[in-house]
Amino acid sequence: MFPQLTTGAINRILNGEDVANAVLQILGCKKIPGAGNDRYRLLISDGVTGCPFAMLGTQLNHMVANEELEKFTIVRVDKCVCNQVQADRKVIILLSLTVLVPGKEVNEKLGNPVNSSTGASSGAPTNAPASNGVSKTNSTYNAVPTSVVNGSAPSVHPINTLTPYQNKWTIKARVTSKTPLRTYSNSKGEGKVFSVNLLDETGEIKATGFNDSADKYYDLLEVNKVYYISRANLKTANARFSTVKNDYEITFNNDTTIMPCEEISSSIPMLQYDFVPIAQIEQVEKDSNIDVIGVCKSCADVQTFVARTTNKEMTKRDIKLVDRSNKEVNLTLWGKEAESFDGTLFPVVAVKGARVSEFNGRSLSVTMSSSMQINPDIKEAHILKGWFEREGCNMDVESISGKAGGSNMGGQWKTFAQAVSEQLGMGDKPDYFINKATIVMLRKENCMYMACPGEECNKKVIDMNNGIYRCEKCNREYSEFKWRLLLSASVADFTENQWVTCFQEGAEAILGVSAQELGSFKENDEERYNEILTEANFKSYIFKLRTKMETYNEESRLKTTVVSVTPIDHVSYVRKILSDIKLMEKEL
Repeated sequence: MFPQLTTGAINRILNGEDVANAVLQILGCKKIPGAGNDRYRLLISDGVTGCPFAMLGTQLNHMVANEELEKFTIVRVDKCVCNQVQADRKVIILLSLTVLVPGKEVNEKLGNPVNSSTGASSGAPTNAPASNGVSKTNSTYNAVPTSVVNGSAPSVHPINTLTPYQNKWTIKARVTSKTPLRTYSNSKGEGKVFSVNLLDETGEIKATGFNDSADKYYDLLEVNKVYYISRANLKTANARFSTVKNDYEITFNNDTTIMPCEEISSSIPMLQYDFVPIAQIEQVEKDSNIDVIGVCKSCADVQTFVARTTNKEMTKRDIKLVDRSNKEVNLTLWGKEAESFDGTLFPVVAVKGARVSEFNGRSLSVTMSSSMQINPDIKEAHILKGWFEREGCNMDVESISGKAGGSNMGGQWKTFAQAVSEQLGMGDKPDYFINKATIVMLRKENCMYMACPGEECNKKVIDMNNGIYRCEKCNREYSEFKWRLLLSASVADFTENQWVTCFQEGAEAILGVSAQELGSFKENDEERYNEILTEANFKSYIFKLRTKMETYNEESRLKTTVVSVTPIDHVSYVRKILSDIKLMEKEL
């Protein structure tokens, strides 16, 4: 005997009723190609009534791929929503299904169903979130599996069914993140903008407000609260600036309606993740946005520097995340998140929408649109914490952030004596290596110069001695200049010492002041200027170095420049030394 179908369930669902655990039969399945993932349209039956245009939620596509939803299969509908696509057209979105009896065991149609007169047209929405082809782990933060809101609430559209071709729609969604309200300037003038990420049971979408809309809605929308949103514009999403996986995005306008949802909305999750294992980040395209989770194994100090393009002071902190794949990735935090982060107790860090960079291998960065959770109450976090405490804390891991493509760009740890004996830099291409070294002396003479104030130019300017500074490269004259650093430093490890050249960012990290601050001291307080240069001596850092034989005026010499300067994370460095010792023991 087969389970009895829930007679009348389809009409009740189409009428907005909450039908718990309806048992239905699948009588057909058709693929509808989309811009992202494929969508599947199902013919379902309750034995009396059929619905020829039920849509399968994209999160269930694997059931089709695994042939779980073949013809005649009997399923239990654990969760669904009814979407009004036209005045007299509705579509049922199947969000969660349980297979009760496979179709090959049933092998017949149950009952004599007649298609409902209230169904969806063949033009049902087909958009779906794009996939980058990397396998992921899905997780929902604080989700409670409950039924969809009954007919007393406004008729809502699931987020994953929205397309620009729909004129009228309302979504019920939770705000999972909100960017600061910021100003911008372009050829059209100045303006202000902010964005939020919105989430319901079916998916996510980004929404942006500009100018008047930004003023109107910024204070209204609060993170973790649920709203009804309608009468906004839908357009194709710009994947470069979005951290959510949706082909479309929302833009607020003067007609947009946003109403707080007063009833309990436990069916809408607080945050939804699609985690990419650290080992697979190397396969992800540069500038992609991904979700990642890992244990913070080490944490560098906060660094303060002046941004090259804006001349604004910024703060950042690099932390190392590891997971059960025994891989490690560098994650950069910015601003207040960098300043307040505490990695002393090896917290689990989950980031939604981390930006992938290929600088120095693969690394990650938290952006304004990202959301970061510390020790979130989700299954993956508990599993990772247990793994790390049992064994992960003592395991050797391989960093995917310590290597880069092409021409030995990654660099290996070398002492200065090894660099000499291996003749690094003597080939056709430059060589890169990493060394823990101590600054022995800084050459104060000519350590900084007056440079062109143009954004893209760092050329030395000519002082015309009349308050005017000329840049030959730009062929322009300016009433001001900017200071640029060019440090020559003698650095030493336990084997040898080496003269290196350090440019702006690295020099500022070593000196602890910006080039503009040092230039001000040079002109107005020579004693403090000399103190800063002297205080930098006998401090140790992790240096990444580039070495290459260069010829100038028919004279060849080995030139070594600093690519990056990083404060020493002593915990990680000791682990590296212990790992080196283990390798040496194996070779003995």
